[in-house]
Amino acid sequence: MFFKNVLTSSICSKNVAHINLLHRFTKLAYSSSTVPSFKYEDLKVTLTDSPKPKPDPNNLVFGKAFSDHLLNIDWTLQDGWGKPEIVPLEDFKIHPAAKCFHYGIELFEGMKAYRGVDQKIRMYRPDKNMIRMKSSAVRSAFPDFDADELIKCIKELVSVDQDWVPNSTSSSLYIRPTMIATEPTLGVSASTHTKLFVMTGPVGPYFPTGFNPVSLLADPKYCRAWTGGSGSYKMGANYAPTILPQIEAIKQNCQQVLWLYGDNHQVTEVGTMNFFMSWINEDGDLELITPPLDSGLILPGVTRGSLLELAKNWNEFKVTEKDFDMKDLLKALHENRIKEIFGAGTACIVCPVKEIIYEGKAYHIPTMDDGAPLTNRFLKTLTDIQYGVVESDWVVQV
Repeated sequence: MFFKNVLTSSICSKNVAHINLLHRFTKLAYSSSTVPSFKYEDLKVTLTDSPKPKPDPNNLVFGKAFSDHLLNIDWTLQDGWGKPEIVPLEDFKIHPAAKCFHYGIELFEGMKAYRGVDQKIRMYRPDKNMIRMKSSAVRSAFPDFDADELIKCIKELVSVDQDWVPNSTSSSLYIRPTMIATEPTLGVSASTHTKLFVMTGPVGPYFPTGFNPVSLLADPKYCRAWTGGSGSYKMGANYAPTILPQIEAIKQNCQQVLWLYGDNHQVTEVGTMNFFMSWINEDGDLELITPPLDSGLILPGVTRGSLLELAKNWNEFKVTEKDFDMKDLLKALHENRIKEIFGAGTACIVCPVKEIIYEGKAYHIPTMDDGAPLTNRFLKTLTDIQYGVVESDWVVQV
């Protein structure tokens, strides 16, 4: 229906050439094997003449510092992908009618590179980020691309700015691949111009307080995602509506929002993280539970997938992807069956939860009562892999 509406609009404008291009795009958008991609072998590198001073790795604020260079690749429906280039980081010049400004046609990824204890630089599971990015691109009607070629280009970008990778096991280099619709046309339709770019920057802990438990505001009047929506894709448009609830949470001395869905107040995500709970289920089994992906409400987090794989390999407790709601959570809390609750994501890895404010009442979560052993175990296991303490095929050396 989406493309039918696009074509109908074009017919009304009698733009036959545009119709033909959109028809071509419609056929190619969902067929990666037939879409030409940019190539790493065509990458051109232009180095800056004015490198910036590096910030203190022990005083990094998340998302405030940026490296010297940027990877840029442009696409048009007429000519396809241009050649990738690494250039000095500077402001873009974009027409004010670009669709990304008016209709939120944009997507992004969040990934990291780490300087290991052996001084080698490693990227963590970039293939998983590319799977999600390509999925978001299809949902946004963006052009397809070869994931391996983009990973090669990103590795080169990290290599060029390798001095920006902090020499610290509490900091890392954040990598932000992004696609935006740049067609300068005011019309709700697939964009005929796209810019793919990747910027990087050194970051410290996502939460300034480090590995400290947070409080959550669970207000059912706010909803992050819904069935049939775009909640399972990493799009900028998903994040704008979360700002006001986050402000409301802060007013109530909470650091994050616990997102609920539906009349039964189904638990979905926590802030910008996936939600995990360790508990004794009603069958008496120790279980790690997280909401499933099949509902379309949950973002398929790379850290989420990693934790599930680790837990299944440990084979020490039941691991379940299953829907549950606040009634289930509060019943288990009343019966002293909850062990730990934590969020998981690239920015923070894991974040323990100490309290949930729901329907005007504060509920203590016993995550830290015994020192959050499972949350800490996940944190140590992943950081040991990321910083090269433990060998793993989950990392790609730069």
